[in-house]
Amino acid sequence: MKKFALFILMALMLPLQACAQEQGARWKEGTHYIVLDEPATAKPEIKEFFSYWCPHCYRFEPLVKQMKDKAGDDVKFTKVHVNFMRFTGSDVQDDATRAMMIGRAIKQEEAMNAAIFNYIHEQRASVTGLKDLRNIFVVNGVEAAEFDKLANSFGVNSMLQKNNKQIDQYRQYLSGVPSFIVNGKYQPTFTSDMTMDDIVDLIVWLSAQD
Repeated sequence: MKKFALFILMALMLPLQACAQEQGARWKEGTHYIVLDEPATAKPEIKEFFSYWCPHCYRFEPLVKQMKDKAGDDVKFTKVHVNFMRFTGSDVQDDATRAMMIGRAIKQEEAMNAAIFNYIHEQRASVTGLKDLRNIFVVNGVEAAEFDKLANSFGVNSMLQKNNKQIDQYRQYLSGVPSFIVNGKYQPTFTSDMTMDDIVDLIVWLSAQD
């Protein structure tokens, strides 16, 4: 009976192993990803460097959800909001990062990210500073007093500084956004023949590499 159970387990694992080998043969260093001269992270993680003002980043949001779902809970996914885009000033971009951190602090990051993206790309409205971002939060159910309390809190300030330190660390690799850094050392590159599913599969595969 034990031998039979072991046989069944092996039979179930073989397709998974074959799939992993197939993916490994599919993605080529130098074509689909580069290895950065950076230390690897202790645990699997995916960082997405993005901007709320970037239309490509907005269109990538459904793919980001797929990445999270496929990578699973063992892979940490972090959004890093950049402040070097030319759509607006760096001070306004830092205000947007601060707003993202407020959303993170109240555990509504995904909802507030979607609201900010919608405000800029669907409503075609302008973000001129923290006041506009505050209004977005209030319209989406966040108490104004809570937003104000967190806006200059030690926790949000610390998260903002950490966000910008990550920009500084990887700035030389960021010619544009969205850009992904996986496990601290892999940067996927997207070729013209890749589908959206390919992009998701590549990033998830990289997260499983040492």
